[in-house]
Amino acid sequence: QVQLVESGGGLVQPGGSLRLSCEVSGFTSDYYAIGWFRQAPGKEREGVSCISSNDGSTYYANSVLGRFTISRDNAKNTVYLQMNSLKPEDTAAYYCAAEDENDLALLFRLCVLSRPADFGSWGHGTQVTVSS
Repeated sequence: QVQLVESGGGLVQPGGSLRLSCEVSGFTSDYYAIGWFRQAPGKEREGVSCISSNDGSTYYANSVLGRFTISRDNAKNTVYLQMNSLKPEDTAAYYCAAEDENDLALLFRLCVLSRPADFGSWGHGTQVTVSS
């Protein structure tokens, strides 16, 4: 059973930085995508960033491109989301999610589309609040 545990959220001033961590366990497949999603009150959950296990290719939503960086540490089974130049509109609950896919073309598509419904395993989330 795949388990994901997020950490690193908190309160930060506009322009500040946070690093979220997602510790992943239980994967038996060699090919999977790990995505970061967020959901603000009253809004739909949206994809923020994604990384593929096979080649480390990454995806970013336009709203975070150039400010957020996704990375992985395979030795620690952890995926990170470094968030810089944070804005009040980044305030949300942040979730990491995972989905395995042995078809590499479909794996690429998983990250590019980053649709929450395509990811089957989810963490419980961590709150990020950007406010002065």
